[in-house]
Amino acid sequence: MSIAISKDGTLIAFSESGNGPALVLVDGAFCYRDHGVSPGLVPLLSNRFTVYSYDRRGRGESSDTNPYSVDREIEDLQAIIEATGETPFICGMSSGAALLIQAINKGVNAKKIALFEPPYIAINENDVPPPKGAKTILENFAKQGKKTDAVKYFMTRVMGMPALFVFLFRIFGKSLWKKNEGVAHTLAYDVAIMGNFSLPGELLEKISLPTLVIGGEKSPEKLLNAVKAVSWRISNSELCLLKGQSHNVSMKVLAPEITHFFNHRQPF
Repeated sequence: MSIAISKDGTLIAFSESGNGPALVLVDGAFCYRDHGVSPGLVPLLSNRFTVYSYDRRGRGESSDTNPYSVDREIEDLQAIIEATGETPFICGMSSGAALLIQAINKGVNAKKIALFEPPYIAINENDVPPPKGAKTILENFAKQGKKTDAVKYFMTRVMGMPALFVFLFRIFGKSLWKKNEGVAHTLAYDVAIMGNFSLPGELLEKISLPTLVIGGEKSPEKLLNAVKAVSWRISNSELCLLKGQSHNVSMKVLAPEITHFFNHRQPF
């Protein structure tokens, strides 16, 4: 483990794995180096890249500094980029993709970027956004130490998972649920990144970097709508819909697409 120091003094823990050009991974909600995407994806990318995975503030072995702001998270990412010593490729997952979109607009530099299912609400009138007070509710749960309530609320009201699925997950996935509870206080951060969850058209149109926008063909319609809309708004982008995949994507399916795009493909 290594440590990068963000602008506000927050200690951001990161790991470096593999050989080749630098590739930074930006996790979504719940995830950090030892939980979620990184444990499965890093080994599959590290044969072609030097992969930098990090614990977003408040997660894993990173520290935290109040008050939270999205700009501070962008400064965290910048600290990791500086630690690579070069201009990296960057891949953002879910709300991490939304964070990356904002970071690029704030001047964070990358060779190319990949965005996996940023969970915006696009144009479809049937796509219902999370409750407007979600951030405040999650912040209150964090203040009260109600980790279980925060995780349940985020999964059902923000992510839109069926309550029965969440109930079964809690019963039969106890170890994963415990890890989710361990970062429950950061869920309000992800909601802050998403804002009102509307598609940030102006930000997307300002991105000129080569961009791969990825979605799963079996993901919910509102996520597919968002993926397609994001790709349409970014002029220098390529859309990739993974057969048989959903938001809970297989790393073995995802990794080759990321590798090929960063190493070979060049969007028009």
